[in-house]
Amino acid sequence: QVQVVESGGGLVQAGGSLRLSCAASGIIFSINDMAWYRQAPGEQRELVASIWPYGSEKYADSVKGRFTISRDNAKNTVYLQMNSLKPEDTAVYYCNAQVRLRALMTYRDYWGQGTQVTVSS
Repeated sequence: QVQVVESGGGLVQAGGSLRLSCAASGIIFSINDMAWYRQAPGEQRELVASIWPYGSEKYADSVKGRFTISRDNAKNTVYLQMNSLKPEDTAVYYCNAQVRLRALMTYRDYWGQGTQVTVSS
């Protein structure tokens, strides 16, 4: 009923930039929180940034000042602008959306399949 699809990953040199996009579609009544997570090889998935419908952005300490999360509520889309990328940012980046279905009263989490970001030194 709900699909979450990420795009924009790729290979970039240290100091470069990438912009990730994530669009949710389906039988959606509303979307509450949207967030970006990442998972590096051999490590647990961690929260990178999150944003509520009208702001209240939060960031992991490791990306503050370099990454910017934003969203377009009309398009059910969240973005992650990544600047000054470092090799340690290399990971699969996953989008998460808390979606309220039209037939339900509560929000449920939906995940995208991930997009690879590789930062070379």
